[in-house]
Amino acid sequence: MENGKILVVEDQDAMRESLMIAFRDEGYQVEIAVSGEEAIQKLGSHGGYDLIVTDLKMKKVDGLEVLKLAKSLYPSTEVVLITAYGTISTAVQAIRDGAYDYVTKPFRHQEILKVAKKALEKKSLKDRVRYLEGEVRDKYKFEGIVGNSNVMLEVLKVTSQVCRTESTVLVTGESGTGKELIARAIHYNSLRGDGPFVVINCGALPENLQESELFGHMRGAFTGAIKDKVGLFQ
Repeated sequence: MENGKILVVEDQDAMRESLMIAFRDEGYQVEIAVSGEEAIQKLGSHGGYDLIVTDLKMKKVDGLEVLKLAKSLYPSTEVVLITAYGTISTAVQAIRDGAYDYVTKPFRHQEILKVAKKALEKKSLKDRVRYLEGEVRDKYKFEGIVGNSNVMLEVLKVTSQVCRTESTVLVTGESGTGKELIARAIHYNSLRGDGPFVVINCGALPENLQESELFGHMRGAFTGAIKDKVGLFQ
């Protein structure tokens, strides 16, 4: 992401110029908008911003409207609101609408630069996670499973159908035949693909602990249960 691309939305000339210079001095790519209307126009035509720093109180289109549009069009873009009229209720509303942070004027350049750096680090992390999730999905696409025997083709046909349902699936087979590979393919190609895939080796667990591992237990349920434990199914 290099240093990041920032859109500064501020209707006060002096503040807008000050923020633009501060961010550019840190090596960021900076674009400016003199109003909420211009910001919305830029979001609709340009997009691609890593961070938006916007004033809250502006005529016609305020910072909350810019925030909502930005998050609806580009969910991974971080937004920081700045205002001289800070209240707890507006701060809470901003965070609920997806703002990364809320900074009250007056502030030092170092304060807004620190917030911007953390916001960009968060976006970079989210982008990385999204990339890795895509890599995992690609890895476990049915097309990536090697096998052209009639039996294997039938297995792939059934699993590709099952993954589109809410059915519970039991995959059986001898050791080394690819049960976990098929299970992962079903999971990552299903509607639940964004959820966790939890692997447990029941063969490596003592029989008396399998129930606890899967379903959890309450403190004192058996000898050695010194605290509550959440099961993997939970």
